[in-house]
Amino acid sequence: MSTWEVRSGCTTGCAAHAVPRVPFTETARRCATFAHAAGRALRDGERMAEPARLRAHARAVLGSIGVRLVIETAEAGEAGETAEAGQAGEAAGTGRTAAGAAGLSVPAARPRGTLVVANHISWLDIPALLAVEPVTLLAKREVGDWPLVGTLARRAGTRFIDRDSPRQLPATVASLAELLRSGRSVAAFPQATTWCSVAYGAFRRATFQAALDAGAPVRPVTIAYEQHGLPSTVAGFLGDEEFLSSVRRVLGASGLTVRVTVHPPLLPHSGAHDRRALAERARAAVITGPVPVRTGQALGTYL
Repeated sequence: MSTWEVRSGCTTGCAAHAVPRVPFTETARRCATFAHAAGRALRDGERMAEPARLRAHARAVLGSIGVRLVIETAEAGEAGETAEAGQAGEAAGTGRTAAGAAGLSVPAARPRGTLVVANHISWLDIPALLAVEPVTLLAKREVGDWPLVGTLARRAGTRFIDRDSPRQLPATVASLAELLRSGRSVAAFPQATTWCSVAYGAFRRATFQAALDAGAPVRPVTIAYEQHGLPSTVAGFLGDEEFLSSVRRVLGASGLTVRVTVHPPLLPHSGAHDRRALAERARAAVITGPVPVRTGQALGTYL
């Protein structure tokens, strides 16, 4: 492990079903439906990155494996609108209304994108965010090598970074700031690795410097998983687990819901805020309740 690599205290042992698994026949059906949904997205080629298509594909992928998407808005610390995206992709109904009304991007008088920052638990976090609003994703280089999902991520316009190379950090921050200045909204996972719970993990600060440099708003987002209303770690993609192993566990999960809570934006001002303060404010918005930091993830300045 390099000096700059981030490791969480979570392992594959943290990921577990909160309720009994679905029958094998249902798992097999989901596997076939998932392959079909992913195949449709791949056949779209470069057109997959078009916002309407990308949102539809993301919702179809979630629905194909029985994952229910719930979108919530939080205003000034209070619960706001709640909506569900249907499990049939485009039959999302109220989910689309909520996403369009709240969204992830913050309207601006001048061209500026929004830096969306979320906690990181699972590979499912990616389609969950894209199902709310198709933003440009910032992901670690290894994601591009994952079976199927890596190809889908590249087609979706994901920007990959090498977290093992700190020398590339200034260029990465500059590139991210330029994207935000151009009006493109970008979603990042500043914990730089996955954790089994919303409550764990420090936020890396470098992405927040890009928001300050660009004068872009920051939108904190909380991603949480539950099964039949019970908190669940089953979706966790943790430690050294192989990607396909995590997929198999998710395929067998009963009543899995991903809850995406969109918090009020933070409006940074150069000179009034620094990246440390901005990262701490975003983390406080994302993480509710006690905020423990497990051994293995000290505060740092890298992505």
